[in-house]
Amino acid sequence: MKTRLDPIIAVRDVGVSRDWYRSVFAWQSRHDGDEFAVMADRQGEIQLCLHRWGAHDHPTMMQADISPGNGLILYVCTGDLQDTHDRVITLGFPMEADLAQNPNSGQQEFALRDPDGYYLIVSAFHAY
Repeated sequence: MKTRLDPIIAVRDVGVSRDWYRSVFAWQSRHDGDEFAVMADRQGEIQLCLHRWGAHDHPTMMQADISPGNGLILYVCTGDLQDTHDRVITLGFPMEADLAQNPNSGQQEFALRDPDGYYLIVSAFHAY
């Protein structure tokens, strides 16, 4: 039996967040709308879902005035780390930490925040 986690984050503007994730990771929308979008990689695997704050009465997505992402890191492992890093630089998105080797994982990674303030660590793809 296969199990998969499809993380959903609450965002202020689904279109803005969708475009940001497209530009950084080259992800595509598998489902698109003003209240919900499903982002997938080039192979069609779902990576992240974007849900507008307050839509559909989900209890953990009602208070848009709280700081999004408290207790959450979106840890993205990618096979094209350098290309992703270069796109972030070219697009002028600010980074929280530039490309460096993580002493714990031994992998190259960098960190940034999305338009809603969610913290992302982008790492070279690796198996645990």
